[in-house]
Amino acid sequence: MPARPASAARPLPPPAGRRLLLKGALALPLAGCGAFTHTQRAQPYESREWLQSSTNRIANLALRDNLQSIRRVQLSLYRRNPREWRKWAPSVDEAIERTWDALMNDRPLAELRGATSIEAVRQAFEPAYPGDRVAALTVGWAAMLRQANGDTWQQSMLDGVSAENAYRAARNFEISLWLLSARQGTDGKPLLLSTEISERGRNLVADRELSKVVGRLDLLAAQADEKYRRAALDFSQNWLMGSLGPFLSMVQR
Repeated sequence: MPARPASAARPLPPPAGRRLLLKGALALPLAGCGAFTHTQRAQPYESREWLQSSTNRIANLALRDNLQSIRRVQLSLYRRNPREWRKWAPSVDEAIERTWDALMNDRPLAELRGATSIEAVRQAFEPAYPGDRVAALTVGWAAMLRQANGDTWQQSMLDGVSAENAYRAARNFEISLWLLSARQGTDGKPLLLSTEISERGRNLVADRELSKVVGRLDLLAAQADEKYRRAALDFSQNWLMGSLGPFLSMVQR
């Protein structure tokens, strides 16, 4: 029996085998795509997202991350300044819970006498302030973030980032970071212990997290400013391409 030439085509597998090969080939790219569907920051869809544009979504995510940074700074400051949370709470966790409960339910702290935003921050650094300085700072910082986010905790299509408020809030956070290290009481000691670099260890939570807040706010301010700047250009480009596009497509290149 003559040997089959090396170049001869191999016989195709039976129909059942071909179907198995096809399923296997399709399963490979699908499995590869499935490997990227779950990320550490992924969140399930919420019904309110249907009322948000992509710009709203980015602003809401930035606000979420900024509020988390403030929480970390609050916890770090409480650990280094336990006398503050002891002024009105039996534990650190209770002081944090009370602070954020007052924030989210629009219940101002009594010691602030109605002050919010930058005014609350200023009172926190007054030597004679009797209340919890860390809670006052947290309330002031969160209020500034809300104002920059269109005075809402969750943006929708009717809301938007105020470029001016976001830029001003970023500068106020920079000032707050400086005050944490510079403001002293009548006894010459810091009003609040924050950053530490010594033989005992390093604590850079306040510097790191507040710097992140400043960076996010500056980016939001630039994005909001560019949004209105690009509106006229986008309109002009769309009109130009809509009117002259058919003619330009006929021109030989």
